[in-house]
Amino acid sequence: MTATLADKLAPYGIDYVDAMERFEGNEALFERLALKYLGDTHFAGLVAALEVKDFDDAYNQAHSLKGVAGNLSLRTLYEAATYESDALHAGEYEAAEKHLPQVEEAHKKAVEGLEALRDGTL
Repeated sequence: MTATLADKLAPYGIDYVDAMERFEGNEALFERLALKYLGDTHFAGLVAALEVKDFDDAYNQAHSLKGVAGNLSLRTLYEAATYESDALHAGEYEAAEKHLPQVEEAHKKAVEGLEALRDGTL
């Protein structure tokens, strides 16, 4: 079942094999913590900060999003948030703003996958 679940989560950018290594095979713990991401506000905070050009807050939001995504093995979101965080940290604000759609897409896919996991529709 684990391999099947890994295959089903992969299109959503979720690396279940990595998650099981990270969570020492504890599927219930991973699911409980991963589903908390559905209430996470860092992506919304990133968008809001960029809208008002608050690049310090945008960096903090992107950096936190990167950490959460990495800890939960939300691989595609982690990669997108890493780029965003690095660009903001380097003062490359225009690049960060242009990259936001990739972060949004990765966030939406991760949410879609986690909702399917929660709802048992994978």
